Amino acid sequence: MQVTVTAKIKISPDSNQINLIMDTVFAYSRACNFVSEIVFETKNLVQTSLHKIVYKTLKEKYSMRSQMAQYVMKTAIAKYKSTRSNKHKYNLINFKKPEYDLVWNRDYSLVKGVFSVNTLEGRIKVPFEINQMEKYFDGTWKFGTAKLVNKYGKFFLHIPMTKEFDDVKEENIDEIVGIDFGINFIATSYDLKGKTTFFKGRHIKDKRAHYKRVRKSLQQKGTPSARRRLKAIGNRENRWITDVNHQVSKALVTEYSKNTLFVIEDLTGIRNATEKVNKKNKYVYVSWSFYQLRKMIEYKSELNKSMTIAVSPKYTSQECPKCNHINKSNRDKKNHKFLCKKCGYKSNDDRIGAMNLQRKGIEYIFEVTKSV
Repeated sequence: MQVTVTAKIKISPDSNQINLIMDTVFAYSRACNFVSEIVFETKNLVQTSLHKIVYKTLKEKYSMRSQMAQYVMKTAIAKYKSTRSNKHKYNLINFKKPEYDLVWNRDYSLVKGVFSVNTLEGRIKVPFEINQMEKYFDGTWKFGTAKLVNKYGKFFLHIPMTKEFDDVKEENIDEIVGIDFGINFIATSYDLKGKTTFFKGRHIKDKRAHYKRVRKSLQQKGTPSARRRLKAIGNRENRWITDVNHQVSKALVTEYSKNTLFVIEDLTGIRNATEKVNKKNKYVYVSWSFYQLRKMIEYKSELNKSMTIAVSPKYTSQECPKCNHINKSNRDKKNHKFLCKKCGYKSNDDRIGAMNLQRKGIEYIFEVTKSV
């Protein structure tokens, strides 16, 4: 089992190094846009033939060294291939953000607190801080192609770190936890001991509503300053969402030891099911990054030597976990209550969802281990 995470490292260049880095970063972005235009016009995604068209210009006009010029071509080609594989409309790709792709042990290295990086003027050495990322520098993780990013006047390295872990075997699973995603509670978990944990979402819902009101007001103004403010708020909200998802996923995974199976909802296509959501909750429900939360639980469970599966959420809030009776009227969605019309079992509807997901996990383990 291979796990990849992204380590974010702050670097601290001096004023002269900042100038060298910025010159390189902007030259790299302009060069990528130049190559992108050629790829868009020619639809040429073969680097060897593209090299004949753009290499000389990259060297002379953009002052690219040989290795950097090669990677500019790779970057542009990769973007178009990604667009094609995702079946997006074929459009000209613009590289707007000032970023610089760096290949480990070729364009950059990290040794004893010093970040060494290629620039247009040659290599420079810059101090860096790892801040809670020490575990990724123990020699067991492989460094991938990093991005040098400039945000708010500060410089960061985003480095994909990869490590091989032993596969978690289903027959070794000794704990099964169902996790239901929602709005009133962003996540609700239920384990084999019957323990239920609620992660409250009311304050999150209120804050999303605040952001929505502010955005609406700025959109109505339509001034340049309002648009700048709108962008800043969007970035702030995204950072906040990511932080909340990190906290929730970490709390869920670290609650349990290794060999735990986490069963979550496969909410693929949730944006196409908005007609099933209360109108006033529609924005909050479809805009919250449940997929991001799912991916965080998946990779954190792998780091914890556990595993995660995603199953269909169909009927998980309508089926009684005691007698298996399925009825839409079992659930009082408005009041977040569940009452089985057949056996009378009652509970919180999010807890019922987590219980049914856990049961699906038990069925999964039974089916897999039965054939072993």
